[in-house]
Amino acid sequence: MAVTRFGVSLESDLLDALDGYVETNHFPNRSQAIRHLIEKNIVESKWQCNNIVAGAIVLIYNISKADLQSKISLTQSDYSNIILSAQHFFISSEKYLTIVALKGPSYKLTELSDKLISIKGIEHGKLIMSKAE
Repeated sequence: MAVTRFGVSLESDLLDALDGYVETNHFPNRSQAIRHLIEKNIVESKWQCNNIVAGAIVLIYNISKADLQSKISLTQSDYSNIILSAQHFFISSEKYLTIVALKGPSYKLTELSDKLISIKGIEHGKLIMSKAE
């Protein structure tokens, strides 16, 4: 793919923030960081348009909490048409990691994620989405 050069003017504090972003994320240069940020913005705008996306919901919770796993399973059953797979891992004797792989309209992935993460007893949850088309 051909690359086109162009100039960008930024305030010094915004340039400092960009340089910090480059360093923190180990980009080789500003151009790579800007490409990444533009692509990320385009992908996220597609999520708002409810295009088809692929994603994963990551949940961490204590397995000793009563009925937590059944609440998770019951919630997932309403979204079986977008769930590709669910994997469960012990990360300690009491902590469980669940990863739910998904594909579908972004609003459905977000809806399921919000429902799962809000279940009482979920210690941490995160949805990650990327374009699928």
